[in-house]
Amino acid sequence: MDSVSRLLRMARLSAQLDKRCLLGGATRMEVSAYGEFEAAFHVLLEGECRLQVGSTVLYLEAGDVVVIPSGAPHRVITPGPGPGRGTAETAGEVFVTTRSDGDDTAPVIDLFCGRYRFDSGAGAVLFRSLPDPVHVSFGASPESDEVLRMLSALMRLEAQREGAGTAAILASLCTVLLAMVLRTSAGRATSNIVWTAAADRSVAEAVEAILNDPGADWTIEVLSRAAAMSRATFQRRFSRETGMTVGGFLAKARLMAATELLGSSDATVADIAGRVGYHSESAFSRAFRAEIGTTPARFRRDQSQRHRTGP
Repeated sequence: MDSVSRLLRMARLSAQLDKRCLLGGATRMEVSAYGEFEAAFHVLLEGECRLQVGSTVLYLEAGDVVVIPSGAPHRVITPGPGPGRGTAETAGEVFVTTRSDGDDTAPVIDLFCGRYRFDSGAGAVLFRSLPDPVHVSFGASPESDEVLRMLSALMRLEAQREGAGTAAILASLCTVLLAMVLRTSAGRATSNIVWTAAADRSVAEAVEAILNDPGADWTIEVLSRAAAMSRATFQRRFSRETGMTVGGFLAKARLMAATELLGSSDATVADIAGRVGYHSESAFSRAFRAEIGTTPARFRRDQSQRHRTGP
């Protein structure tokens, strides 16, 4: 299993399309904050608009995807003269359709908006490790543009049909979009450094090796020797490609593996600590609490309770 597929499985990810926005010019749509362990996403199928998250303003064109890992409140603004207009929503069986107030003209954008839900363990670690927001322009390369056009066509067809199975199909297509985002390396399509898509082959192989066996005795010496680089060169390239230090990434990989073991096995906390590379249970517990916000034992109890009661 490749690293992106493995990460999405560990995150216990689910996707949901919330609304389709067919907005006219000079429209401002406010989007409230999402819930804990939820990330917002937007897919612009047609037109141009601005998306503002805090002080960050993104200029979107057709073929652009934005993921907001924090789920922070944001706004979408369409171009056009005159005072800004609000929006009105019409509920459907599967999702909401949003249009500009008092607008009978053709929309200037076709925007799909939704959310990714993830668990409080590996999912939370993964999404907190991503840039916020992530902006990818799939139209920047012929290959990704072709894939997105096919996905867009399927999404539109299902949105128009809105019948049995539509919610499941749209959720699957939105998950595919996230996988595409996570494998897009910095370049023409995005300026974001997403560690799941290191373009440097040696760094990508190191990331894959750590994810495959996070409990191994990984040191900079071992990794740099495998990459046939000096320690300094390897560290510099790793930070450039992932946005993290080797030690910082190793800690995240080990804790993601630990959350999965805590939720799926009966192994003791001490045993899990050793299996993911910690030499003492106390060191593991300190690192776990710093990253996850709770102790390993409490995390396991909470996970067990959620499985018993359901979502």
